[in-house]
Amino acid sequence: MNTLIDGIDYGPLAQLIGKWVGNRGLDNAPDANAEPDKTAFTDEMVFTAAGFAENAEEQELVAVKYHHVVRKKSSGHIFHDQIGHWIYEPATKAIMHSLTIPRGVCLLAGGNFEQQQSDAIFHVTATAGDDSFGIVQSPFMLNKAKTKAFEMKMTVNKDTLSYREVTSLFIYGKDFEHVDKSELQRITFEHG
Repeated sequence: MNTLIDGIDYGPLAQLIGKWVGNRGLDNAPDANAEPDKTAFTDEMVFTAAGFAENAEEQELVAVKYHHVVRKKSSGHIFHDQIGHWIYEPATKAIMHSLTIPRGVCLLAGGNFEQQQSDAIFHVTATAGDDSFGIVQSPFMLNKAKTKAFEMKMTVNKDTLSYREVTSLFIYGKDFEHVDKSELQRITFEHG
């Protein structure tokens, strides 16, 4: 696959560029009793080239920005909207994933990329309290629905993207693993 976009080598991130849609998502989130509540969803992800960045004239990075919107399959109502970046450091092969959701939660997850035959696998994690790959939350979220950890594994195989993410929460007085998974198809290529 060509990893050059507008003269910039995006490495493994080039495989993400485009608009992806899916109707096979499943959200396993806690209800008011912290019991599993499974919701089928459709989702759309748009990845666009964000360009090259340099830190302190030492670190060179490339990034793609994205917007992810999730709708309940039953009603079409949006119940999750997230923005952020996927970042790649060619010198170390490190992958980073920043995300923000409009509930007062932001995180920076770190990990790696692995190519297994035709599967491009992105795997990142973040933990509350970690100085490098951590989670920042509003006072309300810390008191009511604290995110303790985050893990995402995303696989791209040509024009199919699948992901599974686990958000470890302390909510309604107990621990809960909120799991989202989906499979999407690329419908367009977009450079940004």
